[in-house]
Amino acid sequence: MSDDLVTFGETMLRLSPPKGERLETATDLEFRAAGAESNVATAAQRLGAKSTWLSKLPNSPLGRKVVSDLRKHGVNVDVAWTNEGRQGTYYLEHGGKPRGTNVIYDRDDAAVQSARAEDLNLQRIRDAGAFHTTGITPALSNQLAETTAKLLKVAKDAGTTTSFDVNYRSKLWSPEEAKQTLLRLFPAVDVLVFAYKDAQRILNWDGEARQLAHHLTSEFDLQTAIVTHGERGSLACHDNKVHEQGIYEADTFDAIGTGDAFVGAFLARRLAGDGVPRAMDYAAATASLKRTIAGDVATITRKEVESVMDEEFDDVSR
Repeated sequence: MSDDLVTFGETMLRLSPPKGERLETATDLEFRAAGAESNVATAAQRLGAKSTWLSKLPNSPLGRKVVSDLRKHGVNVDVAWTNEGRQGTYYLEHGGKPRGTNVIYDRDDAAVQSARAEDLNLQRIRDAGAFHTTGITPALSNQLAETTAKLLKVAKDAGTTTSFDVNYRSKLWSPEEAKQTLLRLFPAVDVLVFAYKDAQRILNWDGEARQLAHHLTSEFDLQTAIVTHGERGSLACHDNKVHEQGIYEADTFDAIGTGDAFVGAFLARRLAGDGVPRAMDYAAATASLKRTIAGDVATITRKEVESVMDEEFDDVSR
């Protein structure tokens, strides 16, 4: 049976001290898998979309830890194992105002950075309903920029819906570098997710969010352009119509992975046959639930998401 959704990218191991504690004084670190594309696959899987994550991992205890963590959520893992390269990690130090949260990456020479399209199970992409990756992946190495372009072409040529979240990371590349690469990738994308603040940085966009969605759709012949706008919510341009979506209020315990939860839910519901407005509603509700959950992954159920959408969710366990 073919997959509904296939994703590709790097998944790291996240190490975090308890909230409020500094890394330099911590004696305990929470230890779990975390990666944008695998987060999307997990959210989609938990909402009913059969999902597979593709990547390249070192054949080591740390690489196997990544696989074990993802499989706990029902995600299928199809990786190219290698004895070269290492497992990337990152350290997350939670802090409130005025210190804020700090992220320290340790991903140089990660095995995934040498991944070629030929290393991966391309038939999964050809047979899937949708293929998803993000702007994080081509930012990691020249090889991954080439691989990302090839995988999008493989999907496009096979009639698989292609999905791409810009997911700009200033610690990985400059706005100018991102623009040069992303504009070459966008023509192969069907569903594009672009944070409004990132469009300002990368495209020097100074118009409204609605105008941005229309511009992206027409400029790159997209099926759907989604613009996220923080507390202002999000909107999607599809069939030349703009659908606006507000946010669901949440007590934020851990905001990391919120955008991935949004994208995973949107793709899951579109693959299930929902229209864009309904899928956007699912996405916003799933994102709000993720903010209440520790770690990068949206460990949610469809019933919980629909409870939020129905405004029946409260502090009482049902």
